Amino acid sequence: MDLFVSLAESIAENWPVWVVTFTLILAAVIDGFELKVPNWITFPFVASGWVYSFCAFGLEGLGWSLLGTVVGLLLLLPAYSIGGMGAGDVKLLAGVGAWMHGTHTFYAFCISAIVGAVLAVGMVAVRKAWKKHSDNARIILNEIMTIRDPNQLSSIAADRKSSMLLLPYGIPIAIGTIGYFLWMGLLV
Repeated sequence: MDLFVSLAESIAENWPVWVVTFTLILAAVIDGFELKVPNWITFPFVASGWVYSFCAFGLEGLGWSLLGTVVGLLLLLPAYSIGGMGAGDVKLLAGVGAWMHGTHTFYAFCISAIVGAVLAVGMVAVRKAWKKHSDNARIILNEIMTIRDPNQLSSIAADRKSSMLLLPYGIPIAIGTIGYFLWMGLLV
């Protein structure tokens, strides 16, 4: 019973963190099944973060929320611009930024990137496709270094997509962000 009471108190005290947590879990489940984080999650997620920050902290809070949104966008925009992930993933991290502001978003992103790398390596290991994917990684890095045109890189990535092993990045974002929340004691 103490655990239930403790959880209820945590939710009451840290409800914004729990809103983000539940939204991330929903987005990760959908992304896992559909390889897409839908706009009906991301747009309200971002907008409600702005509203929450304004209502809780006034114009200063709104400013921090907008800055957090920009941080979330900028961290994943380069990967999106060359076809490395979907727009829903970028907007999902922007939503984290809208609610949690810039610093938490940056650290959550760092942990999410590590989780994403571990999951990607695990997916390749399970399929025993090291050669194929290491060759693809070299080709992609070479294209990034030589082509440098995001539109052309995105087009090349779209052509290659059907033969690639795809990681629904909403899952690492959720695991990494929630892991960060736990590490920082924001959920308990």
